[in-house]
Amino acid sequence: MHEMDNPLDDPAADPFEIARTAAADIAHLTGVGRHDIALTLGSGWGKAAEVVGETIATIPATEVTGFSHPALEGHVGTLRSILTPSGKRILVIGARTHYYEGHGVRRVVHSVRTAAATGATVMVLTNGAGGVNRTYTPGRPVLISDHINLTADSPLEGATFVDLTDLYSRRLRGIARTVDPSLPEGVYCQFRGPHYETPAEVRMAGIIGGDIVGMSTALEAIAAREAGMEVLGFSLITNLAAGIQETPLSHDEVLDAGRAAEPVISQLLARVVEAI
Repeated sequence: MHEMDNPLDDPAADPFEIARTAAADIAHLTGVGRHDIALTLGSGWGKAAEVVGETIATIPATEVTGFSHPALEGHVGTLRSILTPSGKRILVIGARTHYYEGHGVRRVVHSVRTAAATGATVMVLTNGAGGVNRTYTPGRPVLISDHINLTADSPLEGATFVDLTDLYSRRLRGIARTVDPSLPEGVYCQFRGPHYETPAEVRMAGIIGGDIVGMSTALEAIAAREAGMEVLGFSLITNLAAGIQETPLSHDEVLDAGRAAEPVISQLLARVVEAI
């Protein structure tokens, strides 16, 4: 599918119908008719797909209706169907469209809506992010307890009112802490990007209650909740945010921190998924 032909770009199109078509594509291409849990693997989390279970099928995301080419190094661009040892069917999304790519919020949340259309009732969202909370260190996984959406946008269209009180499921966070009781929790702030935040913006995030800053996840979580899914969020702290660490920020630093942490967080995620 060419980017210019993406059906989500038609404002008259129904994004949920397109998600159902995408789910049918996944069923056809993978041979798996239904999934139980979906994982979106952000920066640093990609190797988790190798240890969650047995890979049944891997397909290029661009063969599925509505999916875009990944714009960022470190993102795989595939969809994978995995069978866990306990028999759960996992849809692993390695093709995330970021808000800063400018394709519109429908494309940002299409993977989540597609996951729901495949039957998944749990959405696990992961990302690499900057730490505002000074107790965090690079390489540390943090449970997302809540978010602050600073994009000034929403995936909800029209008079659609969705309760976000327990957006990042308390039940699922409890399960994650039974796997690793040392997991800290924090509030994630999604900025628009793609530039990193200024030191003043990081201070603002801390003042309004943020512990983590990044460029993804919040819009996806809202769409997952709209679709009736339970949401679990993880941030890998890849760096301390601007003004907290002394050195300039770089995407190479994010990738390096992700690679260093991969063995630990991959096993953690696999154990959490198996416990859900």
